[in-house]
Amino acid sequence: MLTAVITHRGENSVQVKLVGQSTGLVTPKIEAEEGQDMGPNPIAPEGKELLWGGLSFVVMAVAIRYFLFPKLKKGMDDRYAGIRADHESAEATTAAARGDVAEYEKALVAVRAEAAAKVDAARQTLDSERQAAINELNSRIAARRSEADAALSAAREANRSQITAAVSAVVTRATELSVGRAPDAAVVERAIADAMAGGSR
Repeated sequence: MLTAVITHRGENSVQVKLVGQSTGLVTPKIEAEEGQDMGPNPIAPEGKELLWGGLSFVVMAVAIRYFLFPKLKKGMDDRYAGIRADHESAEATTAAARGDVAEYEKALVAVRAEAAAKVDAARQTLDSERQAAINELNSRIAARRSEADAALSAAREANRSQITAAVSAVVTRATELSVGRAPDAAVVERAIADAMAGGSR
């Protein structure tokens, strides 16, 4: 294995020794003597490199300024104009939609008012028809009741004469059996009429 030993001698002089551990051999020294040419500097550019680099920069700057940048700017302006037109179109569509919604709401309010008026009119019509039907039914009931009362009165009168005749016959027969002679028919009829009149009261 080799070991490097570096020794500085002044500002421009460097001594390098390679020493082997196993053999102890020493390689010849390498020195950079003062005034010796070390070759071109890898950092500092040469004049022709500066010239070509400057010309390339100028050509690229002119190409960018007069050819590429106008195309880029035109594309950006067209894109901005398209976005602006789309935005204005969207705003116009939104405004139109809002107008349509407002008109729809107005029409809806009018339709609701008309429907409410129709419902009220139908309710009033139904109420009047119901009241008319109730009145007609009441009049029919009253007519039938009067007819029933008349029929009942006629039946009572018919039954009264039959009852009077039957009671008169029974009273006459009972009096005849108890007294032995037939009572006066006018007296019996008057007594029966008084009794029936008192019962009806």
